[in-house]
Amino acid sequence: MKYVRFFLFAALFAVPLPTFAASSFEVTGWLPYWRPASSTADVIPHLNELTEVDLFVYTLKSDGSLLDNAGLSQSPWSTLIAAAKAQHVRVIPTVMTGNSTLEDAILSNSARRVALEDAIVAMVNQNGFDGVEIDFEGKLASDKNYFSTFLKGLYQRMGQKWVMCDIEARTPTDARYYGTEVPPDAEVYANDFTQINKYCDRVKLMTYDQQGVDLQLAASAASSSEIYAPVADPVWVQKVVQLAEQSIAPSKILIGVPTYGYEYDVTAYAQNQYTYNILWTFNPGYALPIAAQYGVVPQRNTAGEMYFTYTPVGSTTQPVSLGGVSALLAATAATAYADTYNSHLDFHLMDWPDAASIAQKAALAKQLGVRGIAIFKLDGGEDPNIWSVLTGTAQSVTTASVTPTGGGASTGVPSGGTSSSASITRALDLGSTGEDVRTLQKILNSNPATQVASSGGGAPGNETTFFGPATQSAVEKFQVKYSIAGAGSAGYGYVGPATRAKLNSILAGL
Repeated sequence: MKYVRFFLFAALFAVPLPTFAASSFEVTGWLPYWRPASSTADVIPHLNELTEVDLFVYTLKSDGSLLDNAGLSQSPWSTLIAAAKAQHVRVIPTVMTGNSTLEDAILSNSARRVALEDAIVAMVNQNGFDGVEIDFEGKLASDKNYFSTFLKGLYQRMGQKWVMCDIEARTPTDARYYGTEVPPDAEVYANDFTQINKYCDRVKLMTYDQQGVDLQLAASAASSSEIYAPVADPVWVQKVVQLAEQSIAPSKILIGVPTYGYEYDVTAYAQNQYTYNILWTFNPGYALPIAAQYGVVPQRNTAGEMYFTYTPVGSTTQPVSLGGVSALLAATAATAYADTYNSHLDFHLMDWPDAASIAQKAALAKQLGVRGIAIFKLDGGEDPNIWSVLTGTAQSVTTASVTPTGGGASTGVPSGGTSSSASITRALDLGSTGEDVRTLQKILNSNPATQVASSGGGAPGNETTFFGPATQSAVEKFQVKYSIAGAGSAGYGYVGPATRAKLNSILAGL
């Protein structure tokens, strides 16, 4: 959750056009107050790729009043705000708290609740912001109706200003408690989705920090002996979104997209059983030097994220021979030890999303027909290639055409790219987007042995413009079938010259 997590980030990193029209796909991003210089320097040159900047700066004091942690009237925030307004990008500050006791004291007291509503509206109007974002996490279930009343009062007071709501991800009960007894209070929630749909112009689902919350996916991974502790598996994200859509209009939903990773201390037991203990969060730039130090090459896992394992210097684990570059080097060694001695051994796992992961989430949002994506966080610490994958994602119109209250615009999925009838003329890899990816999928789907998917996105007749893990797997099958490349060889899963030549020769005959 963002409120809890931002303390981790603050400690870890203290040292080291828009389109609001009916067919718009929105891309928003949070800028954390604890990295003002790098956040603003990162975003200002790329404002044209964003619909909205979310200033992650306001918290609540113990008396319920607002605390500006950033000094928004001062540089560099004032420079960012002026630049965003000049480019008609929404400027929305976030009011956040994860203090359950404080939330209860304010929400359950009508006088304090109304006072906070008035204070927020005054803050928005005095600073000329386009609205406000409410990020109240960890609320008590007993405050569900109070929180709905708070949102209603705020919505009414905001007039033509936006009310955005950050809401925790809700995993379907059958997936969350898969294989276990469902507790009686499993569906007692602090958020009333029906009321949130009424009083929030946008609902940003915090679809990150998944880890082991989906026991069904975790069990599936365990049965395949996979190392599995994702920040946000697209399969889980889709479950969360589809559950939310039962009560919240898809035209209001934005999928939360993380840009940070987690390092785990993992214990391997016999027969490929693992337990995961979080050590800390990190930005991608922290992981790569460690991979280089231990001589391993990060790889993409089944959740579409980058990962590798290593054994810290001084550990008793002995490495095994996997060519010296395997992302699972330490995991394999620990597992072999656990199986041999019927014991257990520890290793470290680093897992994080890169630009291709972000592109995958954007493609998923379009596939599901929701409003867009909300990125946490943009502060210069994310994969710098994120901006290239976001180019053209947000579709722009003028702010004059917007009326936020009443539910916003309908969902529209922009299309683009080149003609699908053309041959494939460039290299394609995980994260690639464009009509040539659709062409690639059509070629792969022309043979059952290399089919991308049997149903859903990527299946015959439902090809997409995104090169995801399923497409990569199909390319690998294609390469093996035609003796182009195999597991462990250079170019495996990558559409290079040899693979492209064979694909185009098949395309000519279709």
